[in-house]
Amino acid sequence: MRRRGFTLIELLVVIAIIAVLIALLLPAVQAARGAARRMQCVNNLKQFGIALHNYHDVQGCFPHSRGLSTPAPNFPATATFSGFARLLAYMEQTQVFNTINFDLLPNAPDNTTTQATAVAVFSCPSDPQVQIPAGEAPVNYRFSEGSGILFTYGPSDAGSGANATMPPPDGVFFSVSRTTLAEIRDGSSNTSAMSERLKGDFSNAISTPATDLFLPRTFPATPDAAVADCLATDVRTLGTQGVSTQGSPWLAGSTSCVVGHGDTPNGRSCMFPPGRILNVASSTHAGGVNVLLCDGSVRFIKNAISRDVWRALGTRAGGEIISSDAY
Repeated sequence: MRRRGFTLIELLVVIAIIAVLIALLLPAVQAARGAARRMQCVNNLKQFGIALHNYHDVQGCFPHSRGLSTPAPNFPATATFSGFARLLAYMEQTQVFNTINFDLLPNAPDNTTTQATAVAVFSCPSDPQVQIPAGEAPVNYRFSEGSGILFTYGPSDAGSGANATMPPPDGVFFSVSRTTLAEIRDGSSNTSAMSERLKGDFSNAISTPATDLFLPRTFPATPDAAVADCLATDVRTLGTQGVSTQGSPWLAGSTSCVVGHGDTPNGRSCMFPPGRILNVASSTHAGGVNVLLCDGSVRFIKNAISRDVWRALGTRAGGEIISSDAY
């Protein structure tokens, strides 16, 4: 009588073949998913580009990136809100925009619901989800503040304090800025408007350089000094470990709304006294970050880009000559 069915060896061979096929297909599936997430991230930035130009058409300028830490003379409470709050009405988020009371501070009781509202277009799907503090909502995109060190002026950011002598930001977006397209003399296609920045994990424990702000005790006055001091920081030393609260909240105009071009993408970010910050663009996309240019286009910028070219992309009127194949 003829035997039917498989032998154990035949079954094991079939299982082995299936396992090999899965092993071959899995990287391709993961790559396809990664490409889809990256494309969604690109689409998010393109929506920001459309919103920025619509805002400029109506208001005659681009919005500021961040506001003041507190109201100051000539700058009311409305100046403490971020550029994200300003753009909501121009990116089909009118219902969220209408919940904001601009006569009060962002963290006022009347604005707590808005501050905790997550806006889908503000988040890159490739950035891992983390537990955001209660009452806050995250953002993965940042306004480009320029080629140098980001900083705050003092208690009201109105021109006093230890950073009052620092050179002003040379990017398109900064504290209470009102930059026009005509002022972007380097050309809108050669000037960065926004980039990605990974959220922290909000643990304030040792984490990864791409997400946290580390804490050297130096006082750098130039981007080169800031990069050198930041890279020299031992992140294992108590007192220089990272502040992992980057990326929240989006409503208030803080340094969680801005990124600088002091160092190339996915480098280390640091916070120096007194309020000087090297905040570097970062993402989980393989090899670089997505960048929105001021003409509304989105480019993928590699981590290996020349630091000089990267800084040139951050300035609005630096006069640098950038070839199209340099980035």
